[in-house]
Amino acid sequence: MSAHNISGSGGLRQAAVLAWLRLARVYQKIDGHSERRFRAAGLNTAQFDVLATVGGHSGITQQELAKTLLVTKGNISQLLTRMERQGLIERRQEGRRNCLSLTEQGRALYAALVPQHEAYIAGLFAMLAPDEQAELLRLLRKLDRSLEP
Repeated sequence: MSAHNISGSGGLRQAAVLAWLRLARVYQKIDGHSERRFRAAGLNTAQFDVLATVGGHSGITQQELAKTLLVTKGNISQLLTRMERQGLIERRQEGRRNCLSLTEQGRALYAALVPQHEAYIAGLFAMLAPDEQAELLRLLRKLDRSLEP
C-alpha cells in the first residue's frame, strides 16, 4: 500500500480525501457549537463575522469587508442593513466608499462576545500542543493559498 492511500471500510482511500472529510467534520462541529452561542447573543454566524471584522478593523470599507466574508455582495448589503437596524454598525460615506464602524451598542457586544468566543475556540484547540497548532495553521494556510484563483 502506498503512503498516500489508507485502508478503511470503503477500501483504499487517498489521505487527501480523508483529510478533507475530517476537516469538513471538524468544521461542522465547531460551526454548530459557535452558531448556538451566537444565536444566544441575538446574532447569526454572518453577523458575528461582521461584528468581529468591523470591530477589529474600524473604518474598513464595505468592499474590503465583502472580500473577507463568505457572502455575495448583494448579501453583504442586506446583512449590513439588518445590522444597522439593530444598532450595531454604521456606514459613513467617504467619497465613493462606504466605511464601516461599530456603534456604541456594537462595541459593547463586541467586547462581550468576541474575546469570549476566541477563548472558546482556543479551548477547543488546546488538546493540540502549541507547535501542533502552529503546524496545522501553516498547512491550512498553504492549502488555502494554493486554492486561490
